[in-house]
Amino acid sequence: MAEKALNIASLKTYSEHFNADRANRVAANAAVSMGVLQAATAYAGSRAVPMDFNVELKQGSITNQRNSGRCWMFAGLNVLRYELMHTWNLADFEFSENYLFFWEKMEKANTYLEYVLETIDAPTDDRRFQLINEGPVQDGNWWKGFADLVTKYGLVPKSAYPESANSRSSDDFIQYINSKLREFAIQMREAHKQGESLEQLRVRKDEYMDLVYRMCAISLGEPPVKFDFFARVEDDAQKGESEKGADGKNADEKNADEKSEKSDEKGADDAKPKSGKSGKDERKQIVDLGITPLEFYKKYVPVDVNDYETVINSPLESTPYGKRYAYKNSATVIEAGNMDALNVDLDTFRTAATTMITEGHPVWFACDCTQFALRRAGYFDEGTVRVDELFGTSFTLDKAQGLEYMDYPSNHAMTFMGLNLDENGQPNRWKVENSWGKDNGKDGYYVASGAWFDRFVREVIVLKKYLPAELLEAETVEVEPWQPVSRMCR
Repeated sequence: MAEKALNIASLKTYSEHFNADRANRVAANAAVSMGVLQAATAYAGSRAVPMDFNVELKQGSITNQRNSGRCWMFAGLNVLRYELMHTWNLADFEFSENYLFFWEKMEKANTYLEYVLETIDAPTDDRRFQLINEGPVQDGNWWKGFADLVTKYGLVPKSAYPESANSRSSDDFIQYINSKLREFAIQMREAHKQGESLEQLRVRKDEYMDLVYRMCAISLGEPPVKFDFFARVEDDAQKGESEKGADGKNADEKNADEKSEKSDEKGADDAKPKSGKSGKDERKQIVDLGITPLEFYKKYVPVDVNDYETVINSPLESTPYGKRYAYKNSATVIEAGNMDALNVDLDTFRTAATTMITEGHPVWFACDCTQFALRRAGYFDEGTVRVDELFGTSFTLDKAQGLEYMDYPSNHAMTFMGLNLDENGQPNRWKVENSWGKDNGKDGYYVASGAWFDRFVREVIVLKKYLPAELLEAETVEVEPWQPVSRMCR
């Protein structure tokens, strides 16, 4: 066994090699005192990807998922609120994340128990059962889970169902629901062994779900069935410009001239205003009383979440381009089916995202947010995070290798809100809206280089009208949930 051991003599040699190079000692001083990422930050790299963009979409205030794995939801709601705000001319708006969070946990609990029934005869060390049992209602999801929840339950403004302590920090709440669900799985499997029918087991399931509802309602509060919606419409900055008369003046300008002339005819005392402005908000107000979440979604959100398609770039030999891949056991809403995505080559992938933004639509995307990333400074860029120079070695895994060896699966969802096109019309950097609050990045926004996009962005959500018709009709191939095609984002 000696040949398998880490050799003490070799360790001495490693140390001699390390200390023989002055660069190693300088790098160690920096990394030990300030951390690897700070020590590896290159000012020249950050200058090469300035946070300036020639195509930008105007968004509302930055959101914050806090200590929860709800990035997929925040990114999805950021896409929808942009469309709502610009259709209804609102200065700002935020949906209730707590609302979808409640229903996600209810739906995941129901789906988990259905998967327990599907695998009820499988041994507990069966790979599929182990995967199902790993985290029954764990945080994390895909766009499809988001879309299915919105389709079934609608949406509400944040004012109608604010955040709770357990939506902002979800671990404790989820831990005990997961424990209870695993107890239910044991009870169902034991009852099955004792001869209970599927119908009887589903009666049990209904009783179990009643308790899950109780736990969710205690932790998050009951979601509203109906609510009142109030919003102020912004003044039209261009109003009056098209209403100018032959003298080139609009109504406001004419009124101002008339008042000036009259004031000249009066004394100084008479010219003074009798009272100042009242301060009353005279903007048009939207008032909708007693509206349901589904009515609100259908009335005020101008896009249908089912008009979007999940597009991935998975260059693995096992996943040829031009096909739709459906991930087994990945459903959130059981009747809506599993997560699926169209796999396309990198050029098609990049072009689809570029077209969406240049046509005025944000893009939900999934990536590995830990790679060459500066969370506080707001950079996703290999030229800025020079860990290769710090450690004196290159990091050469390509996208396929990184996926196959699980070095950079998708783990976080964000929103592209702009890009910079070079002289050839190609994006060389992307504006990223994150959900980590305004104190991270530049007021909550990040910049991702074009090279970083190509290597680490895994999924983009694209309106179907921007995709070729033949691609939308692609053959569907089922893949096992442990294959490295996609991973849920947290």
